[in-house]
Amino acid sequence: MSLKKINTVLAAAFILFLLWFGTEYILSPETTAPGYGLPSWPPGDGDGFLTIKGIRDVVLALVLGILLVTGHRRALGWVLLTEALAAYGDMTNVLAHHGSVATALGVHGLTATLMMVNGLLIMRETRNVAPAPETPAPQPA
Repeated sequence: MSLKKINTVLAAAFILFLLWFGTEYILSPETTAPGYGLPSWPPGDGDGFLTIKGIRDVVLALVLGILLVTGHRRALGWVLLTEALAAYGDMTNVLAHHGSVATALGVHGLTATLMMVNGLLIMRETRNVAPAPETPAPQPA
Protein backbone atom coordinates (compact mmCIF):
# COMPACT_ATOMS: atom_id res chain seq x y z
CA MET A 1 0.00 0.00 0.00
CA SER A 2 1.41 3.41 -0.97
CA LEU A 3 2.10 6.22 1.49
CA LYS A 4 -0.64 8.29 -0.15
CA LYS A 5 -3.23 5.54 0.41
CA ILE A 6 -2.16 5.04 4.03
CA ASN A 7 -2.36 8.80 4.65
CA THR A 8 -5.77 8.98 3.01
CA VAL A 9 -7.12 6.12 5.13
CA LEU A 10 -5.74 7.70 8.32
CA ALA A 11 -7.17 11.12 7.46
CA ALA A 12 -10.55 9.58 6.63
CA ALA A 13 -10.49 7.72 9.96
CA PHE A 14 -9.87 10.99 11.82
CA ILE A 15 -12.71 12.63 9.92
CA LEU A 16 -15.14 9.84 10.78
CA PHE A 17 -13.97 9.74 14.41
CA LEU A 18 -14.42 13.50 14.84
CA LEU A 19 -17.84 13.43 13.16
CA TRP A 20 -19.00 10.56 15.35
CA PHE A 21 -17.61 11.98 18.58
CA GLY A 22 -18.83 15.51 17.87
CA THR A 23 -22.30 14.28 17.00
CA GLU A 24 -22.42 12.27 20.24
CA TYR A 25 -21.64 15.43 22.22
CA ILE A 26 -24.38 17.32 20.38
CA LEU A 27 -27.07 14.64 20.67
CA SER A 28 -26.38 13.19 24.13
CA PRO A 29 -23.79 15.20 26.04
CA GLU A 30 -24.75 13.72 29.40
CA THR A 31 -23.79 10.20 28.31
CA THR A 32 -20.73 11.21 26.28
CA ALA A 33 -19.12 13.65 28.73
CA PRO A 34 -17.91 11.07 31.28
CA GLY A 35 -15.61 9.63 28.60
CA TYR A 36 -13.85 12.98 28.25
CA GLY A 37 -11.83 12.26 31.38
CA LEU A 38 -12.79 15.02 33.80
CA PRO A 39 -13.38 13.92 37.40
CA SER A 40 -16.92 15.28 37.79
CA TRP A 41 -19.93 16.53 35.90
CA PRO A 42 -20.22 20.34 35.92
CA PRO A 43 -22.79 21.67 38.40
CA GLY A 44 -25.98 23.06 36.91
CA ASP A 45 -26.82 22.85 33.25
CA GLY A 46 -23.55 22.11 31.46
CA ASP A 47 -25.13 20.73 28.28
CA GLY A 48 -24.57 23.96 26.38
CA PHE A 49 -20.83 23.88 26.96
CA LEU A 50 -20.65 20.22 25.99
CA THR A 51 -22.57 20.96 22.79
CA ILE A 52 -19.93 23.57 21.96
CA LYS A 53 -17.30 20.81 22.09
CA GLY A 54 -19.43 18.68 19.80
CA ILE A 55 -19.86 21.48 17.30
CA ARG A 56 -16.09 22.13 17.41
CA ASP A 57 -15.33 18.48 16.64
CA VAL A 58 -17.84 18.35 13.77
CA VAL A 59 -16.41 21.54 12.24
CA LEU A 60 -12.85 20.19 12.57
CA ALA A 61 -13.98 17.05 10.72
CA LEU A 62 -15.71 19.02 7.97
CA VAL A 63 -12.61 21.13 7.32
CA LEU A 64 -10.49 17.98 7.01
CA GLY A 65 -13.14 16.34 4.82
CA ILE A 66 -13.31 19.26 2.42
CA LEU A 67 -9.53 19.29 2.01
CA LEU A 68 -9.42 15.52 1.52
CA VAL A 69 -12.25 15.44 -1.03
CA THR A 70 -10.93 18.40 -3.03
CA GLY A 71 -7.42 16.96 -3.16
CA HIS A 72 -5.64 19.78 -1.33
CA ARG A 73 -3.25 17.35 0.32
CA ARG A 74 -0.55 19.80 1.45
CA ALA A 75 -3.20 21.98 3.09
CA LEU A 76 -4.67 18.81 4.63
CA GLY A 77 -1.29 18.06 6.21
CA TRP A 78 -1.03 21.57 7.65
CA VAL A 79 -4.58 21.48 9.01
CA LEU A 80 -4.03 18.06 10.62
CA LEU A 81 -0.95 19.48 12.36
CA THR A 82 -2.94 22.50 13.52
CA GLU A 83 -6.06 20.62 14.59
CA ALA A 84 -3.94 18.26 16.68
CA LEU A 85 -3.52 21.24 19.01
CA ALA A 86 -7.22 20.97 19.92
CA ALA A 87 -6.69 17.38 21.09
CA TYR A 88 -3.53 18.38 22.99
CA GLY A 89 -5.63 21.16 24.55
CA ASP A 90 -8.24 18.60 25.63
CA MET A 91 -5.46 16.49 27.16
CA THR A 92 -4.09 19.49 29.02
CA ASN A 93 -7.58 20.44 30.22
CA VAL A 94 -8.18 16.98 31.69
CA LEU A 95 -4.78 16.93 33.39
CA ALA A 96 -5.15 20.50 34.72
CA HIS A 97 -8.49 19.62 36.31
CA HIS A 98 -7.20 16.44 37.98
CA GLY A 99 -9.06 14.17 35.61
CA SER A 100 -8.15 10.70 34.46
CA VAL A 101 -4.49 10.58 33.43
CA ALA A 102 -5.19 7.42 31.43
CA THR A 103 -7.93 9.16 29.42
CA ALA A 104 -5.89 12.34 29.03
CA LEU A 105 -2.89 10.50 27.62
CA GLY A 106 -4.57 7.43 26.11
CA VAL A 107 -7.41 9.21 24.33
CA HIS A 108 -6.59 12.88 23.84
CA GLY A 109 -2.80 12.63 23.77
CA LEU A 110 -2.76 9.58 21.52
CA THR A 111 -5.30 11.12 19.14
CA ALA A 112 -3.27 14.35 18.95
CA THR A 113 -0.03 12.49 18.36
CA LEU A 114 -1.54 10.31 15.63
CA MET A 115 -2.95 13.43 13.97
CA MET A 116 0.53 15.00 14.09
CA VAL A 117 2.08 11.86 12.58
CA ASN A 118 -0.56 11.76 9.83
CA GLY A 119 -0.05 15.47 9.11
CA LEU A 120 3.74 15.04 8.95
CA LEU A 121 3.40 12.01 6.67
CA ILE A 122 1.16 13.99 4.32
CA MET A 123 3.66 16.87 4.37
CA ARG A 124 6.41 14.37 3.49
CA GLU A 125 4.27 12.86 0.75
CA THR A 126 3.67 16.27 -0.83
CA ARG A 127 7.09 17.90 -0.38
CA ASN A 128 8.59 16.61 -3.62
CA VAL A 129 5.65 17.35 -5.84
CA ALA A 130 7.06 19.08 -8.89
CA PRO A 131 5.28 22.16 -10.18
CA ALA A 132 3.34 21.73 -13.40
CA PRO A 133 5.52 22.46 -16.42
CA GLU A 134 4.82 25.75 -18.10
CA THR A 135 3.66 25.32 -21.65
CA PRO A 136 4.99 27.95 -24.01
CA ALA A 137 2.47 30.23 -25.61
CA PRO A 138 1.70 29.28 -29.19
CA GLN A 139 3.76 31.26 -31.68
CA PRO A 140 2.14 32.85 -34.70
CA ALA A 141 3.00 31.05 -37.91
